[in-house]
Amino acid sequence: MAHPNDELIQRFYAAFARHDGDEMAGCYAPGARFSDPVFTDLRDEEPGAMWRMLTGRAEDLEVKLAEHEAGDERGSAHWLADYTFSTGRKVHNDIRAEFRFEHGLIAEHRDS
Repeated sequence: MAHPNDELIQRFYAAFARHDGDEMAGCYAPGARFSDPVFTDLRDEEPGAMWRMLTGRAEDLEVKLAEHEAGDERGSAHWLADYTFSTGRKVHNDIRAEFRFEHGLIAEHRDS
């Protein structure tokens, strides 16, 4: 049986694949923090707002969760995204995510 935090990672990326920013936002704890090379320090409601914005604009976004694991406090994921940028350029992202959990929700999320 999968750890509940591993199931949370799966739920998060399944919502991402469906372009469901509301479901993604619901995976974050109050006061959560997110960072990646573009959004370097999002806090509180900002991570959820970012996912809502990105999934709301998505037209041909395809997301695949390649690997994931989690325990009581920490977890990780390897995910892939393919989409067409506004200029028409095809983009492929290969991303590693690190998570810290609190009370069954994502407290910190770092993509690189």
